[in-house]
Amino acid sequence: MHPPPARARRRRPRAFRASVPSLIMTAILCLLVLPPLVMLFRTSLVNYEDASAPYSLINYVKLIEDPLLYISTFNSVFFAAGATVVSLLIGATVAWIVERTNAPFKWLAYVTTIVSLGTPAILYVSAWIFLLGRAGPVNQLWKEITGSFQPLVNVYSIPGMMLVEGLLWVPLVFLLCGATFKRQNADLEEAARMSGGSVFDTVWRVSLPLAKPALYGLAIFIFIRNIEAFDVPVLLGTPGGIKLLTSDIYLSMTRVPPDLGHSSAFAIVMILFVSALLYLYGRVSANADRFASVTGKGFRPRPFDLGRYRWIGGFVIILNFLLVLALPVLAVLWNSVTPFVRGFSLKAFSTLTLENYVHVLTDSYYLQLALNTVFVAAISATVAIAVTAVAAWLSVRKWPASGPLNQLASLPIIFPGIVLGVAMIQLALRTPFGLYGSIWLIAIAFIIRYLPYGMRYAQPAVMQIHRELEEAANVSGASQPGTFRRIVLPLTAPALLAGWLFIFLVAAKELSIAVLLAGSRSKTVAVAMFDQWTNGQAGEVAALGIIWTIAMSCCAALMMALSRNDMKSQGTL
Repeated sequence: MHPPPARARRRRPRAFRASVPSLIMTAILCLLVLPPLVMLFRTSLVNYEDASAPYSLINYVKLIEDPLLYISTFNSVFFAAGATVVSLLIGATVAWIVERTNAPFKWLAYVTTIVSLGTPAILYVSAWIFLLGRAGPVNQLWKEITGSFQPLVNVYSIPGMMLVEGLLWVPLVFLLCGATFKRQNADLEEAARMSGGSVFDTVWRVSLPLAKPALYGLAIFIFIRNIEAFDVPVLLGTPGGIKLLTSDIYLSMTRVPPDLGHSSAFAIVMILFVSALLYLYGRVSANADRFASVTGKGFRPRPFDLGRYRWIGGFVIILNFLLVLALPVLAVLWNSVTPFVRGFSLKAFSTLTLENYVHVLTDSYYLQLALNTVFVAAISATVAIAVTAVAAWLSVRKWPASGPLNQLASLPIIFPGIVLGVAMIQLALRTPFGLYGSIWLIAIAFIIRYLPYGMRYAQPAVMQIHRELEEAANVSGASQPGTFRRIVLPLTAPALLAGWLFIFLVAAKELSIAVLLAGSRSKTVAVAMFDQWTNGQAGEVAALGIIWTIAMSCCAALMMALSRNDMKSQGTL
């Protein structure tokens, strides 16, 4: 055989050198996202009952033969569907009123969203347990009015769980639907009104059909998140005897001894279910271009004049403010200043105290909780944004061997939080680094969990940068790392900072992963709230929650301000 020409020999090393950054990033992502999935699948095949046959399908056989699987699946689907309907009805309605009409009190919707983004879900759930509990103010008022001993609302039922979980997702639905309605062409709605259509007809026949793909995609996304929900199923479903997929996995991991094989098989089934829903979500999102109403021709997103219905729109915004923010916050404030849990009454005002706040602010235990949470959230946000910023740049610019980067960075989206927690426990038990129960294990799990979130912010930001800016830097003698550091990073900084703040916020509230991984010295604020609530320390939970919500709401306000400024710089606002 003849040796290849010298030119070919030079081309191969050059091509290999060009693919090195992508190969390194691929290796980093594989090291992060593949071990939990492999370990989970491996453990699901372990036969813990028969040492002579170490691997078998016995865990799957038991799972399929267990009728509780089908009860939990039906309950989860029913609960998730109902909660999704509640979220979409309220969130999409408020989003349309705020973004497309001249209704008053729009600022209340943004205040509601900012504070809700900074509120831990467990605090929100505990507030509704107080409000809608059997001895809560709603049922007590119903009893005084009607004299009935039957409660008006049973919060420990599937309808009660649907309501609480649905209200929990209203702020996110408002943000995502608001972005969709903001970009709709107002000419089509005005044409419908000029043709004699009423406000209802215009919304039903023009506004909603134009937003149909976005609403369908959002419905599937929220449905997936409701299937993965942990706080409501555990805090409301478990006391009510209602089994759901996530609570079953949690209970199988927390019993003594933990049933690793059963929980792993359960987790694999749940991953397959979520993957099917994500595939459906991708198919729906792929057809969005057929409904585009903003073209190359100029348009102005003018507000829709509601006429005499303007104040009805304002009333809907106020109602959303009351349900999503005011009532839960009022309940938490009340519990934080009472020595024990009691209903609203004039007599109780004489017993109000700030003792819970004093205890939270002076006890070093709570300071350690805050430091743990800030550390874990900051580390996970920083690493996730750093990794996805580089991966997005390599992927968007189509570097050699960069094909798998987007898929690998998006792969963790198939992991429900409780499932990833199970996988990380099994990994920690098999590593010699002393990770089990440490703060670093939680940080690694959060990094994996939020890689798709980082990619969601980084990839569109890189797409906004024209290639010619980087080419000009290269012509001027800049290296590729120098171009990334001096051109790409400064231009994508607003979007990356907004993504960092978003990941920081959701990581600071995350319970489903941390509750399984936290040790005695590595608890986060959400885990401490969960433990204290289950131990009956509602006053301290409320005081800690109020202080933490104020701090996180400031971060949420900064995130929204940065996001809006970034949209303005791109000409989308």
